[in-house]
Order: sequence, then structure tokens, then C-alpha cells
Amino acid sequence: MMRSQTHIIARYAETDQMGIIHHSVYPVWYEAARTEYIKMAGITYTQLEQQGVMLPLTELTCRYLRPVHYEDEVVIETETIRLTYSRITFCYRVMLDGVLMAEGTTTHGFVSSKTFRPVNLKKLMPDFYARLQESAAKDEQDA
Repeated sequence: MMRSQTHIIARYAETDQMGIIHHSVYPVWYEAARTEYIKMAGITYTQLEQQGVMLPLTELTCRYLRPVHYEDEVVIETETIRLTYSRITFCYRVMLDGVLMAEGTTTHGFVSSKTFRPVNLKKLMPDFYARLQESAAKDEQDA
């Protein structure tokens, strides 16, 4: 199974008046984790965009279970939970010392960077799509 782990130390600027990480920070953390996951799949976001593919966000969920505080070092586990020719859904688990703090998903379309119209990733980038598909299949088996 392909699962990336992204380590983030909570910064003071990310806290709210209650001293916990503000809810708006989690999507930013998800983006950092997703970037590492894509890199593990064999391409950087920059290379993906240079090849004409962008991944606009179409849906975001986040469930907050426990507060994260300043200087906590969290690990964000990222994996794919759904993949089609035209979109992908990632799952994120924010962990602190093995305890689930928050979890969420993001769904992205594959679109042309020139027209912003949906593209068939399997046809456009068959090798990259195959790596994502293999990972998604393994992730579904392990679920």
C-alpha cells in the first residue's frame, strides 16, 4: 500500500485565541501531505502541471476529533481512496503520538492547464495513472 507520512510541527501563527490549531489550517496541511504523496507516486506537482495537468479541488471534508496545540508534531498519513480517469480522492489522518486528532478527504479533478476542461489521465499520462491505480487498489484492499 502506498501511504505517505508528512511530519509537521504546529506553528504559533496557526493557533487561535484558545491556543489550538485553527480549523482553517488543516486544508493547508492536507495540501502539504498531498504534495508529498504525489511525489511518492513518481512525479512532482510542478512536473504534473508542466505536462499540462492540474488538480483543482472539488470537495473538502474535515472532522476534528481532538485539539492540536502549538509545537505539537503531527504526522499526516495520506492515501488514495478513489480514483477514476477524471478525478481522485485522497484521505488524510492527522496523528499525534499514535492518536487520531483529525481526519478528512479532498477530491480533485484532472483538468487541462490550458483549457481547464476535464482530461482522461489514463490516456494523457498512462504510466502515472497506473501507479496511482495500483496504489488505490492496494489502499482499497487494506481498508
